[in-house]
Amino acid sequence: MFRRATGLLARPILSSASSRARPFSTDLPVSDSADSSFVDAWKKVIPNIDPPKTPVAFMKPRPTTPSSIPTKLTVNFVLPYASELASKEVDMIIIPATTGQMGVLPGHVATIAELKPGVVSVHEGNDVSKYFVSSGFAFIHANSYADVIAVEAVPIDQIDPNLVQKGLAEFTQKLSSASTDLEKAEAQIGVELHSALNFALTG
Repeated sequence: MFRRATGLLARPILSSASSRARPFSTDLPVSDSADSSFVDAWKKVIPNIDPPKTPVAFMKPRPTTPSSIPTKLTVNFVLPYASELASKEVDMIIIPATTGQMGVLPGHVATIAELKPGVVSVHEGNDVSKYFVSSGFAFIHANSYADVIAVEAVPIDQIDPNLVQKGLAEFTQKLSSASTDLEKAEAQIGVELHSALNFALTG
């Protein structure tokens, strides 16, 4: 048994690192690549009708990855019901990732980050716009594009501090008096959300 293990450890895992490398989505070709096998099969069955288009056919071509780092970061900040920023060129954004505050500059490595309740800061010169987000995801692409998708977002200056304090007190009371796991979970979510709101206003 140990002899077999020694033989397995002695084997090369892969001939080269390139053979196991997988490209990021932003490393793929800019032009759309049709599924040739599907198109060929379609034409054999229904030669007189053009094959149906997939959603990719209606999308704009992906911007190429520049050879040098751009001076600006292009940001798309969207909600389920609205678009806060669309192809906005900024200097930097700071997002509340679950792993901590993350600053994103042009040329940032490709990353996907889950967002926790907190503040998204958009820096453009001396101007800083701040939004409180409840949750969501941020997709940082290698071509200096960033897509921030939030479930809810509101500018910081539109938040009422009195309502935040009232909500924090209510959920703290509910948490202390909760008798079931469901009540505790709901109250804990409320406390964490209002605590994040309070920190965004005072921190």
